[in-house]
Amino acid sequence: MRKLVVWMLFGGIVVILLGLGALRVTAVQDGIAQRVVERRLSEQHEALFEPDALRALICGSSSPFPHPSRAKACVAVFAANRFWVVDTGTGSWNTLAMLGLDASRVGAILLTHFHSDHIGDLGEFNLQTWIGGRDAPLTVYGPAGVERVVAGFNEAYALDAGYRTAHHGAALMPPETSQMRAITIEGPQKSGVPAVVFNEDGLTITAFPVQHDPVVPAYGYRFDYKGRSLVVSGDTIKSASLTAAARGSDVLIHEAQSDEMVDRIGQIATRVGRSRIATIMKDIQSYHTTPVQAAEVANEAQVKLLVMYHLNPPPPARLVERIFARGVDEVRDEGWILADDGTLITLPADSELVEVEQL
Repeated sequence: MRKLVVWMLFGGIVVILLGLGALRVTAVQDGIAQRVVERRLSEQHEALFEPDALRALICGSSSPFPHPSRAKACVAVFAANRFWVVDTGTGSWNTLAMLGLDASRVGAILLTHFHSDHIGDLGEFNLQTWIGGRDAPLTVYGPAGVERVVAGFNEAYALDAGYRTAHHGAALMPPETSQMRAITIEGPQKSGVPAVVFNEDGLTITAFPVQHDPVVPAYGYRFDYKGRSLVVSGDTIKSASLTAAARGSDVLIHEAQSDEMVDRIGQIATRVGRSRIATIMKDIQSYHTTPVQAAEVANEAQVKLLVMYHLNPPPPARLVERIFARGVDEVRDEGWILADDGTLITLPADSELVEVEQL
C-alpha cells in the first residue's frame, strides 16, 4: 500500500511538471489565451436584460475612502430591455465592463448629486457606451447643476472623441453621438414632491428629494417595473422624504456610514498629527446615515430587503463588516445585507421573491 501511495505521489508530481513545461510551449500559450479571449467576448450576461424581472447590480459599493477592490457609488438597474445607471463613481465602469455587458443598451445616467465619488466615471460611461455602439447622445438626468457637470465632461473628452472619429471613421464612431445631453430634474427641488422622470415600456423612474446639506439639491430614485420596485437613496441623512418614497417597495438600496468607525479614525488621526483628516472625519458625520438608521428607515418603509452600499469606510474584511454593522440586528434581525461590487438583486415580475447573488 505504501508503495502505491509513493507511486501515486510520484505520478502526480510528474503530471504537474509536464503541465508546467507545456505552459512554456508557444502553441499551448496561444491556445489558452485564445480560449480565454473567446470566452470573454462571448459573455454578455444577456439574462440580465430578460423582461421577466427588475434587477439591480451594485457596480460601486464604496465611498471616497480607498479600497483595493470596491468602486465608488454606482447602481445599475436592468429593466425594459436596457440598463439605467444611478451615479457613476470612480472605477464603476470597470465593474460593468468586466461583465461584458452590451454597452449600447444603456438607457440613461441618473445622478443623485455631484460629489466626485458619484460622478468620477461619467466620462468613461459616455465614451465606452459610444464605443459600444449606442445610436444617440447619452442622456444624463440630475438636479440643477447637471448641465454644468455634463458640459465639463463633454469638453474634457472632446479631443479624445475627435481622435477616435479620425482614427476609426465617422461610420463607426459618429461624432453626433459622442456627446452627452443633460436633463435637469426641477420638480422635487422646487416643491419637495417626487417627480416622474421616465415612464415608458412599463418602467417608471421617479426622483425624490433627500437631505445631504450643504449639498442641495440631492435626489434619490425609485424604479417600478412589472409589479416590482426598488429605491436607491444616494447620499442622505435619515430622511422622511426617502422613507415616504420607499414605502412598500421591495428593495431599498441605502447608503451607510459607521460613525463609530469614522470617529475612531478621526481620533487616531489626531494622535498621529493628521489634523486635516481628523477634521474631515468629524465633518462627514453630519450628512450620512448610520447602518442602524438605515435599518430603521427600511422598517418604517416596510421594505423586504435593505441593501447597504456607499459603505463608509468600506470594510476590507469580514471582521470589519461585523464592526460596521453593529446594532443592525437589534433593529432589523433579517432582511438586510452589506453590498459588494457585483451584488445582484433580482425581483421576478409579479412575485414576492427577492433573489440575491454575487456575480
